[in-house]
Amino acid sequence: MAELRTEEEQLDALKNWWKENGKALMLGVGAAVVIVVGWQGWQSRQATNAAQASILYQSLIESVVVDLDEGRAQTSETVQHLGERLKAEHPKTTYAQYAALILARASVQSNNNEAALAELDWVLANSKEDDIKRVATLRKAKILLGEQKAEEALSLMDSIEPASFSVVYHELRGDAYFLQEDIEAARREYDLALAANTGDARPILQMKRDDLGSGSGS
Repeated sequence: MAELRTEEEQLDALKNWWKENGKALMLGVGAAVVIVVGWQGWQSRQATNAAQASILYQSLIESVVVDLDEGRAQTSETVQHLGERLKAEHPKTTYAQYAALILARASVQSNNNEAALAELDWVLANSKEDDIKRVATLRKAKILLGEQKAEEALSLMDSIEPASFSVVYHELRGDAYFLQEDIEAARREYDLALAANTGDARPILQMKRDDLGSGSGS
């Protein structure tokens, strides 16, 4: 603009520039506004969704406590209803995945393994968190072992890394090999489970290992 000497020339130049670039500029500004407003709206919806899921989950936990206090052998309709609502309305939240784990455990206690496996499969299909997937996988493996499906349980556990669940992981693998009468492999897995245990004593695990003796050379 340095070569323009008069205000008229500057104004004419500005008009020409606006004709060439004004529309694109306004479109860009409009798009930016839409993006900002859309982002804020998305954040607001996410916060609302999380709050609603949290309230439902709190109600679910309170209902579970009531069931326990009253000594109910089976899950109440309230617990089932709240769990299903969480899964249906907030399927991608951690609350819904924990709810499914609770429903799976309740189904096992009611001797309904089919329903329990369905809940655990739902968790595996919907969760993005590795630890939740590990919990669901190990619980599913335990159910399969209860049904004498050792090979299927081992194959399932092969799909995960144990991470912080090493004790349970190796103990269940030991149980699977014991069912297959592979005593050496069972010993190895129980030893790994005991070595990984840094918490409270696990007398049942220790008893399983002791029952298998010291090895083929004993």
